[in-house]
Amino acid sequence: MHVVLYEAEDGIARITLNRPEKFNALNREMATRIQEALQRAENDQSVRCIVLTGKGKAFSAGQDLSELNGPLTEEIKRILPEQLNPIVMKLRTISKPVVAAVNGIAAGAAANIALCCDIVMAAESATFIQAFSKIGLIPDSGGTYMLPRLIGLQRATALMMTAESVSATDAARMGMIYKAVPDAQLIFESETLARKLAKMPTKALYLTRRALDESLGAGSFEEQLSNEEKWQGEAAATSDFSEGIRAFLEKRPAIFKGE
Repeated sequence: MHVVLYEAEDGIARITLNRPEKFNALNREMATRIQEALQRAENDQSVRCIVLTGKGKAFSAGQDLSELNGPLTEEIKRILPEQLNPIVMKLRTISKPVVAAVNGIAAGAAANIALCCDIVMAAESATFIQAFSKIGLIPDSGGTYMLPRLIGLQRATALMMTAESVSATDAARMGMIYKAVPDAQLIFESETLARKLAKMPTKALYLTRRALDESLGAGSFEEQLSNEEKWQGEAAATSDFSEGIRAFLEKRPAIFKGE
């Protein structure tokens, strides 16, 4: 059985975690296949947007602890640089927008993988949990960077220390995710959003993420203005920008090609 499913059509790559009998727990093989799928989507010029979701009742229960069969300290030290960090780094640097469609529980590392996607939609029955403190670990996979920036330091600290479960509805209310939708509508809503993004100026969307990420570490407003100048220059050099201007002047919808 393929632990990660990949399909691409109509400009959208769909990456599906596929260990439903294990609630899509992340083991070494799955982590490797996710990395490969993201790279495949990036290399495919016909792909303009990526959707990441899970098969079955869970998005992912997080790291598969049953796979830890060596000295625990060394195992944990190995998992981060080899399996988890490459995934979240790719999500923050990939040249195409990524939509997470969270269909069930997203726990531990999986919750933070979802939060590293550009836009997170979740079924109303989905939950998010920073489960690390339950086993004596700290949040990883970019969680300590992303979560406080999404919902604030005080609330992030509480959720990480208490390992309290957060419903999709509450996650949307506090700004952790973009939107919670009825379970039956998740695929439709996420694919509708993906199709919209796939028709937009792909490089401008990528540069928007770069500018936003830089803003989180900018030392001053002036520094961020300089960052915007840099990325705006790159956006203005694309053929999509030229098409956008022509379409505006000709009073017609723009036809972007992601170039």
